[in-house]
Amino acid sequence: MEERNLSVQSYLKDSGYNITKQRLLVFNSLVGEEPLSMHQLIARIDSKIDRASIYRIIDLFEKLGIVQRLNIGWKYKIELTDKFAEHHHHLTCQNCGKVIPINEESLEGFIGRLAKQYSFTAQKHQIEIQGLCSDCAKN
Repeated sequence: MEERNLSVQSYLKDSGYNITKQRLLVFNSLVGEEPLSMHQLIARIDSKIDRASIYRIIDLFEKLGIVQRLNIGWKYKIELTDKFAEHHHHLTCQNCGKVIPINEESLEGFIGRLAKQYSFTAQKHQIEIQGLCSDCAKN
């Protein structure tokens, strides 16, 4: 976790922003985690930072490309971007909202072949497959 801290610290500094304990706390709360709703993120931080500050930090992190939103219906979850976490895609349960990160090399190969077939230079992509998780499919 310390290595990612140094990375985000230098990234903030290079972007002209101060490195604060609150920003590092929000960042560390997202490291190695599945996408979190703002409610889950606030609960994880557990009153160490006020709610409005967490929203401001997430807004800044989105602006800087540190985090990204995953839109799930009319709600969203937050996760670190590929700059700070391994690139992956998602399976999203349309019933309970569970998000399952997936990292499939065959999917990445397919995307590369598709781009090549259409003489397209892919710069980034995000794939979300919606359906039902195993728990919701049982019910």
